[in-house]
Amino acid sequence: MRKLFVAVGGSLLLASPLANADIVGVGASVSYWDSETSGQAMTGNDVTDLENDLNLDSDSNTNATLYFEHPVPLLPNVRLNLTSIDQSGRGELSTGYGPISAGTPVVSDLELQQIDLTLYYEVLDNWVNLDLGLTARDLSSELTIKSVGGLNASKTEVDAVIPMGYAAARFDLPFTGLSVGGELNAIGYGGDSVYDVTAYGQYEISLLQLQLGYRQISVDYEDGDDQLDIDIDGPFVSAGLAF
Repeated sequence: MRKLFVAVGGSLLLASPLANADIVGVGASVSYWDSETSGQAMTGNDVTDLENDLNLDSDSNTNATLYFEHPVPLLPNVRLNLTSIDQSGRGELSTGYGPISAGTPVVSDLELQQIDLTLYYEVLDNWVNLDLGLTARDLSSELTIKSVGGLNASKTEVDAVIPMGYAAARFDLPFTGLSVGGELNAIGYGGDSVYDVTAYGQYEISLLQLQLGYRQISVDYEDGDDQLDIDIDGPFVSAGLAF
């Protein structure tokens, strides 16, 4: 499956139009994402509901982005992004999961980390901005479920490096510092799929960029006997600097 992801992703990059920035540009941002998780985790034939059975709540989110754009022809621009999510909960299993029986009170912890390396080209660069490219996403996720006061525990892990098509568009309102935009990383093949969608409004003053928006990550991925089919979404605020 991973070889198929690589093949499809590589084709997307080769198909991207070649363009480049007029000057060197560097930017960085950090954001707070108020995210919620829904969906299911599976191990073997066992299934648990992350929202209704585990009652997962957000403990901490880390989101940071760094990009570098240049005027060198043919070479892509570079963007790095880190997303780290830690959620925990206390609930009761409606069905058995691994060695844990149905009706057992449990505590659980979900850790999900994404490290993205994106190579992209600027297709349009005026009041309408359009970037196209390819993202290599290092996805690591671990769900641990433990019975309360007992010794039984189950661990569900998904670990993969996934190429994804990348597109970003922004529409500037001239002379106002205001703009609206969106970003998409996506891939789907053979029943597995990963989508990461962001929509935002931005205000820019001097070097400072402030964003308010909404982000949704959908992961439906099988790794051996373990599978995650989850959605993580919610509003975010972001502050960054662009040089």
